[in-house]
Amino acid sequence: MLNFSEQCMDMARSILGKNIGAINEDGSITPVEGEASLDYEPGHAALALGEFYRATGLTEIDGYDIVDLTARCITAQTNDKEYTEDGLAYSSLGLLSFGPSKERNVVWDRLLEETQKNLDKRLLSRTDYDDHFQIFNIAKAVARFSMGLSKKDETGKLIDRFLERIQQTSSGNYFDDKPTEGLDGVFDIYGVISFVFIRQSLQLHANMHLRDRKIPSLRTFAEKYLRLLPDLVRSDGLGWAFGRNLGAYGQMHCISMILQAMRDNWIADDKMPEYMDILCRLFQFFFMTYLDQEQGFLVIRDGERNASSSCSTRMANFDAARYLCQWSRLAKTVGRQMQPKASTPRSLGKYISFDNSGRKEQGIFVYQNAESGLHMHLPLIAPGEKDSSSSLAFPHMPGVFDWPADKYLPVLIPELTFGDKVTTPSFYGKRCTTGLGLRNSYFFRYEQPELVTKDGEIAKGLGSCKVSWTFSGNKITGDFIYTVPAQVTLDKLRLVVAIGSPHTEYHVPMSFAIGPNGLGVGIEKDDFQANWLDTEVVTENPEYRSYWGNIHYLQVYARNHPMVLRPGVQYRLTLSLDPDIIFAE
Repeated sequence: MLNFSEQCMDMARSILGKNIGAINEDGSITPVEGEASLDYEPGHAALALGEFYRATGLTEIDGYDIVDLTARCITAQTNDKEYTEDGLAYSSLGLLSFGPSKERNVVWDRLLEETQKNLDKRLLSRTDYDDHFQIFNIAKAVARFSMGLSKKDETGKLIDRFLERIQQTSSGNYFDDKPTEGLDGVFDIYGVISFVFIRQSLQLHANMHLRDRKIPSLRTFAEKYLRLLPDLVRSDGLGWAFGRNLGAYGQMHCISMILQAMRDNWIADDKMPEYMDILCRLFQFFFMTYLDQEQGFLVIRDGERNASSSCSTRMANFDAARYLCQWSRLAKTVGRQMQPKASTPRSLGKYISFDNSGRKEQGIFVYQNAESGLHMHLPLIAPGEKDSSSSLAFPHMPGVFDWPADKYLPVLIPELTFGDKVTTPSFYGKRCTTGLGLRNSYFFRYEQPELVTKDGEIAKGLGSCKVSWTFSGNKITGDFIYTVPAQVTLDKLRLVVAIGSPHTEYHVPMSFAIGPNGLGVGIEKDDFQANWLDTEVVTENPEYRSYWGNIHYLQVYARNHPMVLRPGVQYRLTLSLDPDIIFAE
């Protein structure tokens, strides 16, 4: 893997070289044109510089003093009046990257005494979190003990608490990034992020014996995500495609998990060629989709694609440089030849349960048709953020079934509005079942005893819905049956079909796209008596760009005038899809 290691380091040097000048004298970060800085960016920059130092041992790049720049970023993050757990955790690991113990750390020596005292005080600060913010407490505990700022090490206790809560909130032992309000069960890529970040923190811990004791416990849970990847990663290399933090990050986090697992010998020898192949595909997709190879930096926003508003271009570049340095170092440690074994596409329909409790059931259904290449994810998870489409329960297949990166649309599923309640058949289910149907078809079914709003709030007493998805070859059918306990007025109904494409310039060869015959959309049955509206052209509208490419047209099926729904009556809407799938050149 030496060539891979060198390639990663070359890319990291290029990205850092293009962004390091954005670090100001006071440690703040100058944003790219048209964007605003985020409070936690200095911490991300500090860890990127720390990882570069760990990977190379160099204290200079392109004439810049890395030690000085790291000290500036840590100073800005530590003394910022806007206290951010994220930024502080990243900056503390950046500091620790230059060596444990404050007596032998060159960056610590560059910090003013006031900054050292503030950092000590803020690292000591603890708020017990139920979500992924708990991993920042773990990083802070690692830094505080390893730097000699405390004789008491809380790392083990915090890791145990993090893992215990996973067992309490998920019958499948997946990480629920529980929101402060609304429906819980946010089973998205933040599970991968959490384990990657904790493992990186432990690698920097001064006490290697604690690290060795905790790794087996982490492995028990992290391996669940590792085993998901063969089912989730497409043949063209696109990785995680549902929930938050997608696009470039959906590739980077998965690559990091695989390389960490290889380093820790979590992957059996007979499975190693398969994971090498997944790693190669993930990396190629990341490299060709998000790296401007002429300029040498990461592009997450341009005229054809977008990213989450919680991520800036500058931060993504520093994060990419950090990960590339980490991959370079891990690849050297793994040390073996890259001998991927290309997997043979197979047809499958598979449901992975994340949580199955008396209150709710959540998971993801994966369908793949070997003949056409159709490979989609249908998530049934709670939303981790409002006004987003990424966690809705429709077939996710970028390039074929697209959705906007940072905007809510009821893509391929009905949205029913009752007064101020806008409902969607997503986020949770009961009696989830899957299996084989007629003529080798697959089905995935679930019920919603209570309707749920698009923000993930249960609308008690409003109505219920039964959902059935059927997959036969290349054809997909979604069947939605609504009932209400009492007479109620439906104000409007809407279903949106988004027609998009991969990025015209930045995409891998053989990336999936829609052919000239389109998605083959049909309404098989409609008791709501809705109609197709005029096609809306959104090619030039930046609100409708996806994480991977552009959305060009919206086909909206809607009923915009009231309808009285009566108890004892079933109201059915059946949607069929038969997409023409081609490969972009």
